[in-house]
Amino acid sequence: MDEQTALRDLSEQKAAIRKVVCARRREAHQQRLDAMAAAHLLEMLRAHAGKILAGYMPIRSETDPRAALRAMAARGPVVVPVIQGDGLPLIFRQWSPGCEMIDGPFGALVPAEGDFLEPQVLVVPLVAFDRRGNRLGYGGGFYDRTLAALRSRKPVKAIGFAYAAQEEETLPEEPTDQKLDLIVTEEGVIDPAAGA
Repeated sequence: MDEQTALRDLSEQKAAIRKVVCARRREAHQQRLDAMAAAHLLEMLRAHAGKILAGYMPIRSETDPRAALRAMAARGPVVVPVIQGDGLPLIFRQWSPGCEMIDGPFGALVPAEGDFLEPQVLVVPLVAFDRRGNRLGYGGGFYDRTLAALRSRKPVKAIGFAYAAQEEETLPEEPTDQKLDLIVTEEGVIDPAAGA
């Protein structure tokens, strides 16, 4: 099989996984599990108080981290991603509860103004995950590029935030994929390093 065919097959495989897992995520989202998931997230994030923390503003049926972000904003800087353009890493603008938000690309809200800061800990949205720390997003590669750039400069922790229903036994891997250090769901924390 030539490289072009292999890439097309991988792309089709990922698209099929996205379709199936997005349906499971929508069902989980309707069960209102966000508060439990955010409580586990906040418990885990407390150890990182004072560090620059990147969260996200949820779109579609993504797990909502805002309760944890509001609590962490009292303990240190919180930033959210801003898309610069296709093929570019994300940048992160400071966010605080109640700040003015405007529409960003793909329907995610972003702060209207504020400093751009480089995060040390990132809470990462996703479509699917596995227990080896692999993550499947929407296919734009934004977080992989961003994590690769950040990790080339300093240690950075990436925490996947999802519903347990988004877990897959294994996800296809590419050389450019960036692993998650932890995954948090409404059921608790998964540590890929522990072989969980």
